[in-house]
Amino acid sequence: MMHVFLIHTLMGFIIDLLVGDPPRLPHPVVFIGRGIARLEKLARCITSSPGGLKAAGVGIVIAIVTFSFGITSLIMWAAWQVSYYIYLLLGAWIVSTTVAARGLAEAAGAIRQLISEGDKNAARQQVGWIVGRDTKTMDRGQMVRATVETVAENINDAVVAPLFYACIGGPALAMAYRAVNTLDSMLGYKNDQYLYLGWAAARLDDLAGYIPARLTGLVLLLAAWLSGRDWRRAIRAWRRDAARHPSPNSGIPESAMAGAIHVRLGGHNVYSGVASFRHYMGDPLEDLRPDHIARAVDMLYLASVLAALCLPVLAWIALKLLQN
Repeated sequence: MMHVFLIHTLMGFIIDLLVGDPPRLPHPVVFIGRGIARLEKLARCITSSPGGLKAAGVGIVIAIVTFSFGITSLIMWAAWQVSYYIYLLLGAWIVSTTVAARGLAEAAGAIRQLISEGDKNAARQQVGWIVGRDTKTMDRGQMVRATVETVAENINDAVVAPLFYACIGGPALAMAYRAVNTLDSMLGYKNDQYLYLGWAAARLDDLAGYIPARLTGLVLLLAAWLSGRDWRRAIRAWRRDAARHPSPNSGIPESAMAGAIHVRLGGHNVYSGVASFRHYMGDPLEDLRPDHIARAVDMLYLASVLAALCLPVLAWIALKLLQN
């Protein structure tokens, strides 16, 4: 069965590169998001105490992840009963919906174009669609930084991690991971509103992303080396700066990216009107420019291809070793 999972993984990645997320097709993450929103509303109607919200958050995580895994497994089982080829194609499409390499690149490219054209208001609005921080007062450098940080972080969250789970558990496990990541993006904020309700979502996302984040760091180093970028400085930034990031995972791709393209990420951000400081990643060898978004997207594509090629090979080798 694992051999089929590897086919699903490669085909799903290729589908994402070729077509991305067609707007006319239903996207599973939309339904996952709606389910989370409804359960959150129900939880807040039932309880408002810290303990109650924390318990409700655990319940929401269990319900959403279990349902996502279960319904995908059921769909794949039904496809298997009909036709092996339908099973292959449907599984590949499901995996493609958990990956967002093309969509991430297109969003970053659109922001780069707007900044280059000097349309700051439109650029700030677009940046606001991909980050959770306030964007109304961002200058050009801050918009570039936010975009590069998001691209780097999502090489793990939206590419390597779903491919990793698709390799070891097929479309159902990839969808379960996507549910975990969506839960974190909707509930995992460290503010008064979500401190208790989002606790379980944030912790599970950290756990689920732990191994993929370190694999992401490795493919980013390889991508930097293959593309002639500064892989040595990427290693240095990873070793020095990654642990300073508030996330145990996001600091790895952000620091490696910063080192590879010679910029400094991190610094002051504003969330819901409240300023906060995030430790710096990398060194300010170059001023942040729209060109750095293009470099980050290049790294995104190369690292994604490397992950899509390497992860199935590693999984196949592990399978052979286990069989022997």
